[in-house]
Amino acid sequence: MKRTAASALTIFTLGLSLLSPVQSYALNNFKVAPSTSWGYIYAGPSLAKAQTRSPKIAYLEQKSKFVVNYKNFPEWARKDLQAAVDIWGANFKSSVPINIEATWNRVAADGVLGSARPGNFYSGFDGAPDPSLWYPSALANALAGKDLDSDNPEMVIQVNSTADWNTRNDGTPRVNEYDLQSVFLHEMGHGLGFLSTDSYDNFFGYGTIEQPTPYDAYAQLPDGRRLADLPSPSLELGKALTSTLVWSGALGIAANGGVKPLLYTPARYEEGSSVSHLDEETYSKSELNRIMTPNLDAGEVFREPGPLLLAMMEDMRRKPPVGVAVGIPQAVRNAAALISDGAVIVTFDPPANARSAQITSYSVRNLKTDQVISGMSSPITFTGLKNGTSYPFSIVASNSNGTSDAVITAPVAPTAAWKRFVIDDSSDATNVTSINFNRKPTLLYTDSNSGRLKIATWEGKSWRKLTIDGAGGSTPRTKHPITSPISTCVNGSGTSQTLHIFYSEKVDRDLRYARYDGKSFTYEIIDGNGTAVNDYKDPIRVRTASDVSVSSACVATAAGIQVFYRDESQGILLGASKLKSATKWSYELVDGDRKIDGRSTGDVAFHLKAIFDGKKTFVVYDSVLTINQRKEATSGEVRVASRDTLSTVPWSYYNLDASGSFTPMTGYDISIAKNLSGISASWMIASPATMPSPNRIRWSTLASTPEQNVVTPENFGAPSKFLNTDGNATAFNCAQRLCVLDHSKSTPTIKLVATEENSAGISSAWVVVNGVRYLVAGYKGQLSMFRP
Repeated sequence: MKRTAASALTIFTLGLSLLSPVQSYALNNFKVAPSTSWGYIYAGPSLAKAQTRSPKIAYLEQKSKFVVNYKNFPEWARKDLQAAVDIWGANFKSSVPINIEATWNRVAADGVLGSARPGNFYSGFDGAPDPSLWYPSALANALAGKDLDSDNPEMVIQVNSTADWNTRNDGTPRVNEYDLQSVFLHEMGHGLGFLSTDSYDNFFGYGTIEQPTPYDAYAQLPDGRRLADLPSPSLELGKALTSTLVWSGALGIAANGGVKPLLYTPARYEEGSSVSHLDEETYSKSELNRIMTPNLDAGEVFREPGPLLLAMMEDMRRKPPVGVAVGIPQAVRNAAALISDGAVIVTFDPPANARSAQITSYSVRNLKTDQVISGMSSPITFTGLKNGTSYPFSIVASNSNGTSDAVITAPVAPTAAWKRFVIDDSSDATNVTSINFNRKPTLLYTDSNSGRLKIATWEGKSWRKLTIDGAGGSTPRTKHPITSPISTCVNGSGTSQTLHIFYSEKVDRDLRYARYDGKSFTYEIIDGNGTAVNDYKDPIRVRTASDVSVSSACVATAAGIQVFYRDESQGILLGASKLKSATKWSYELVDGDRKIDGRSTGDVAFHLKAIFDGKKTFVVYDSVLTINQRKEATSGEVRVASRDTLSTVPWSYYNLDASGSFTPMTGYDISIAKNLSGISASWMIASPATMPSPNRIRWSTLASTPEQNVVTPENFGAPSKFLNTDGNATAFNCAQRLCVLDHSKSTPTIKLVATEENSAGISSAWVVVNGVRYLVAGYKGQLSMFRP
């Protein structure tokens, strides 16, 4: 039964000048890279005699706190993970809680018992021993003394639910059983940093390390060269990954009796095992130090992290010795000058031999003013420039042996950013959307500071603000912070409309629904709170227990309400609908379940939007078809599902875009809007040279044979989420800033909206206030409006 809750009301006055003091807000000064490298533990053969675990030790001192989010775990398996957590909590020091996302499911890879990765990798943060290296989440937080990303877990663990486990929690597996606690002890070692970020091309023999970690810096060839310093990608690195490697950290060497520990590097590269383990043959018989060998035999038990592993982990909290410079740096790659307001941002990739050359600095020269700025990495920003004046730049790399050839950028002219006006100076608006409700411009946004979902309505001279839901709420509202994107739609007419709002949070991960009539809210959970996961093969659709917090989109008409959302647990697109006269929701599976009837078996709806054109409902969403060993999307589609609204007629499907030889990946984000030409959609695509990241924006009117348009924002930086279109212009993130692509005319143009960078992305929405169009976004920790 739905219950009504009184709304909390505040008024914020904003005159037509819209001018408010802009407060300073410190953004992160470090770099973040997604973690795509996994450490595996494989099932080994049976031991001749099963081992036993020593009686459980009561640890008097816990050096860190681990918080586990269990997904589909049976109770006995939770106990084994908790036992491993207690052991690591007594051995890994951190003042910052370590969140683990642990999933119990079927693993496709043959013979894998478990796998783990850090949440992210961080570089250049305060407290980093070596700012050029990339530290895994838990270790980075421990070194920084604070949580560098409170929205994501520090560690992700996946366990193979189909393995032959010892389910008795007695620490005595039989010779045909595997010990789950041992798997957790091992995988948590990977999640905490015992992991290389290398990858290997089995066909050509190339090795790649894009973000070298402290583990990579301590991994050393017999001649003393560091793995982190080898050219990447290169055959030389590929050969090193399949040759002898040792650990060079002083503490690890001491714990190994004064001998450099030998890493596991079989001649035939093994994904998830090579490099990121201790050598199997050398350490598998060591009672104390076998925990980080690549295999766990049936009947085998790991008891503790062991002195060698703990010493190596402690090495990674120190700065590795500098490698030996080899040769002179080659020229920097992909140099570009990006337009800013009274400034130019010069970006470049390091030379191919950057690691072996041990570069000491990069120098960038303004060829118009002769000003030189040096730094240790890209980007390098020149300020105090004149808008409208073109400036070319040259870049050189230097080391102890000399200087590279100069690379000269194409000249660019700085331009003025849009004018900014603050709406809500206390909310960072990490997610924002807009809609017209009761003939009034209306904004909905989340505030990560308070964890609340808010609504702001323009009353002609002021913004009327309400808290809808979020942290600290009481039933029927949630007490957890609202973190997900928001979807909203209206039905009714004139000033008697109903606003429908869908959102989620990262604790229960349910799809929540708030209904607003302009006076009060009613609340309901639509899905995610079922008793069990509703399997995609089941034709009878009911509420599910899946994670349904990733994305949603809704359509409201006079007949009723529909909402569409991703089932993260199964990678499918679900729908729920409710006729105006109905008392219960009806559930359906829209796509992602089969290859017949025009459907797809892709991993669908990471991003989606829905719209009603007066006759039909259209749902536009992305679909990932393949991924590589780093779990990066390598091919995909942008799909359209349509049908008569709230009818029993089956959905019709077609692809708005699909991967090809010149466009290996498409999607990344979706935005749609109605205009005079119909329904316009915008999304992003990648070229072969920029995979797995997008470099172009594509847009089209919805049609089974779409006429696609594309722009590469070369002088503004690579596009990234969030996209937001009104049918004539598309806002996007450009080099982590905010830009707008105007595609209303035959020749598209790009404008710079805001200059401050935000690595998490800047969500935005279009709104018309008193006849003037604005772009609304969370910027510098404040909900703001922008116009030229």
